[in-house]
Amino acid sequence: MITVIIPTLDDERRLVPTLASLVSGAADGLIVEAIVADGGSRDGTETVADVAGCRFIRGDADAGARLAAAAAGAKAPWLLFLPPGVVLDEGWIRDVRAFLDQVTRRGESDRRAAIFALGTDDYGMAAALRQTRARLGLWLGRGADPDQGLLISAGHYRALGGHGAGAGTASRLTRRLGATRIVTLRSRATAIRF
Repeated sequence: MITVIIPTLDDERRLVPTLASLVSGAADGLIVEAIVADGGSRDGTETVADVAGCRFIRGDADAGARLAAAAAGAKAPWLLFLPPGVVLDEGWIRDVRAFLDQVTRRGESDRRAAIFALGTDDYGMAAALRQTRARLGLWLGRGADPDQGLLISAGHYRALGGHGAGAGTASRLTRRLGATRIVTLRSRATAIRF
């Protein structure tokens, strides 16, 4: 049902917790495959991907081009883009299944996408401000925080033109989607600090 796509560049340490948080989705049958779209890592990123059973593709240095190439070869009808170092909450499978069921039932698969609520690996005012800034940024048209991931149907992704080249490609894609077409799931995506 879902192909997970993770862009990497020397992300051996950050990739491990991300893949660990996805194991339950693979065991549940929700995740069909995971693709690690690498930009020329010189560390053990490829080994981590191989041990985890991911498809590893080495591509362009530009993350947007790698993400688009991985999406073009994805097997599943839904794509989940997730940065390395981001860990999903335990209940993410339930929330994703509920979203997929709802948009399928309503015939909105090619009009809706989802992001996770932004979690933080910190406490205090700075963490609260980052979460508030992410919510406001989405509603003010600046796009979602890349650490929130993006769940989108492959057809909708292609219709939008996919990821573009250059920095900030993930935020630009969510800007093109528009805040009213993005559902924020209850489950959090938390970037782990190293």
